[in-house]
Parts: sequence; structure tokens; C-alpha cells
Amino acid sequence: MTALGFLYPGHSAEDDYPRMEQLLGSDIRLDVVHTDIGTDAHRVDALLEMGAPERLAAGVGELRMAGAESVVWACTSGSFVYGWEGAHDQVRTLAQAAGMPASSTSFAFVHAAREIGAGRVAVAATYPDDVAGLFADFLRAGGLEVLDVRHAGIVTAAEVGTWGEEEVLALARQADTPDAEAVLLPDTALHTAAHLPALEKELGKPVLTANQVTAWEALRLTDRRVNAPALGTLFTREPIVQV
Repeated sequence: MTALGFLYPGHSAEDDYPRMEQLLGSDIRLDVVHTDIGTDAHRVDALLEMGAPERLAAGVGELRMAGAESVVWACTSGSFVYGWEGAHDQVRTLAQAAGMPASSTSFAFVHAAREIGAGRVAVAATYPDDVAGLFADFLRAGGLEVLDVRHAGIVTAAEVGTWGEEEVLALARQADTPDAEAVLLPDTALHTAAHLPALEKELGKPVLTANQVTAWEALRLTDRRVNAPALGTLFTREPIVQV
């Protein structure tokens, strides 16, 4: 049994995790601990507060008790808002507090894009324009070329959590460009685990979504590779070799 730990802010799309657990197989457990979201707002000040070290540290004891082998801060905006170096400091502090390998959803996107050989990407963000731009900056700092950024302008995670497949597909279509090798949907408040096959079929290319890459990153930290095609190209058996 491989136990994976996730610190998830508030309550929006956490039901993606039991869905992914079912698709990953019986020897993998996804343990979710909810952190204090503070102010539910995609604003820089609120996001910095949401990702503060003391908020994350408050949840690691429960994950240790559950036997987690790795921990991922399951929040994209609450990690990239710190910038590339600040986000590294955030996960280093989390790893020290947890006593296990740690990462965040923002780094998961960079690592996942590299895994599938996608150097040129398009971003379909639920966030307001300024926050979506910070995510694009983070991806560029990680060596990715961002071809287009579309934003839905949604301020709260609560509203994002109400979106269904139709809204998710529409946003992804708006962001996609012919030269993009993958489309990225960066919000762990967005339900996407059930929509990955439809997204990839609609766009004809890999799609990376926040909760999907978060689960994959937790596995990566434990040196596990799982074949789960229902979770998209990222979870196919063999990685695409980047040249």
C-alpha cells in the first residue's frame, strides 16, 4: 500500500480525490486533510495568507498519523503566488514540518508538462486576469513556453466548484491553440477528474488539470508510476521522452 498525503484548502472539488483513488488501483490511498482557507478569494493577499507555513503545518500531523509517504500542497494559486523561489521555500518548509518529501500543485504542473514532453502550453484558468498571469510567469520560470492564457475571472473557489463538464470544456477550447502541445487547467477547486477523457478527445492533445497533476506528483515523490488511462495521457504507462 502506498499512502499519499494532500493538504487541500477548504471544500470545493475534494471529491476528485476518491474518484482518482478508485482509478489508480487498490494499493494506492489518497489521504486528504483540509487546511484553513481563510478568505475565499483569488486575490494575491488572500492567496499568500492561504499558503502561509503555519496553515500548512497544521495539517501534517494528521497525514503522518495516516502513514503518508509524501505530501503535496494541493493548491495552485496558493503556491505560484509566491513566485518560483518563494514556492521552493514553501515546499522546503513543508517537507521539514512533515518529515517527508513534499511538493505543490504548481510544481506538479511543471514536472507533468516535462513528463509528457510538452514544452509549449496554453493555460485555461478560472482565475482573474492578474492571478492567471502569475501562473503563466511561474510556468515560464520553469522553462515552459506559454502560448496563450485565457481567464474566466472567477474570484472564489466556491463558485469554481460548481462548474460542470460543459463549462470546463468551453474554457479549455477557448485557451487551446494549434501550436500548444498541452492545455493546462490550474485550479484544484475545479472538478476535472471525471472529465479528462472528454477533454483530451475534444482537444486532440494532452490536458493537465490541477487535481490530476497533484495526484501524479505525490506518486512521483514516492517513485511510483501507475497506468491509469482514464486519468489522461499523463497516466499512461510510459512517459514521452523529452528531447
